Amino acid sequence: MSEKGSKKSLSRRSILGIAWAGSLTLIFAQAVIATLKFIKPISTGGFGGKVFAGKLEEFSINSVNRVLAGRFYISRTPEGLIALWQTCPHLGCAVPWDEEEGVFHCPCHGSYFNQQGEVLGGPAPRPMDYFPVEITDDGIWVDTGNPISRSQHDPAHITEV
Repeated sequence: MSEKGSKKSLSRRSILGIAWAGSLTLIFAQAVIATLKFIKPISTGGFGGKVFAGKLEEFSINSVNRVLAGRFYISRTPEGLIALWQTCPHLGCAVPWDEEEGVFHCPCHGSYFNQQGEVLGGPAPRPMDYFPVEITDDGIWVDTGNPISRSQHDPAHITEV
């Protein structure tokens, strides 16, 4: 027997088959990784979950502070805290706090709301929605998972400090 007969050589067809199989495996692996990255949430905090609003000392009485991560305002009244969603109950516009006037003023349709989110004027049919507030040793946490709509303001909507 010659030396050539004892060596096993790969044909061109086998090499191309291995290359195609390897390429397809890599493409499939990239697709799976991309899908898993797409499904995985970007962050664990933020709107739709519990959001850290800050320490209680950061909110002075009769102040309104915007919390960007949660899309809400923390309004501290002498009675306590209320987290108001920044959305107007009329047509869903973003409602900014006007520090000079001391009211929330919807720029789209002219609704006005006081520090507790009650309607002072305009076409808004009800007060601003609010979120549950939890005060812990760590600070103030707001659950933005389920905004609470209300037909009128009730002092029970304010979390006592």
